Amino acid sequence: MRFLGFAVVTGAAIMLGACGGDKAATTDSAMAPAADTTAMAPAAAPAAAGAMAPITGTTHEVKMIGDGAGYRFEPANLTIAAGDGVKFILVSGGPHNVAFDPAVVPAAGKTQLMANMPEQSGELSGKMMLNADESYTVSFGGVAAGEYAFHCTPHLAMNMKGVITVK
Repeated sequence: MRFLGFAVVTGAAIMLGACGGDKAATTDSAMAPAADTTAMAPAAAPAAAGAMAPITGTTHEVKMIGDGAGYRFEPANLTIAAGDGVKFILVSGGPHNVAFDPAVVPAAGKTQLMANMPEQSGELSGKMMLNADESYTVSFGGVAAGEYAFHCTPHLAMNMKGVITVK
């Protein structure tokens, strides 16, 4: 038991040390020259190079539902105009999120879509919503025409997915 406690404490100390690297780098004169850290900065920055484009058209609502009938988006398929927005609302069966599949998102729209997604939890993945009536809105301002397949990450295996077609 003592060994297990020691291992847990040691592991936690290592994790904390790894997480605290930024503060040490700014004050430790033994670190690599400034040119090396500058070269690393772009790789660590988010890929969203463009600025968030506002919603200039209609905001459409998509309900996120998990109940006895299954897990689904209502509507699952939606056609919108460039400049519209989509507000995803958690109704039941959370947690839910909205994530666009990077492998099938039109290349011409990927960077702008990423810039238009606030509070991302990963590449083209919105924040996790836990409570009824929480919502997540995505602007399709400046996004190229095409089909944008999306899904709920926790419920993808239960076929909770859809497609937004931007005209």
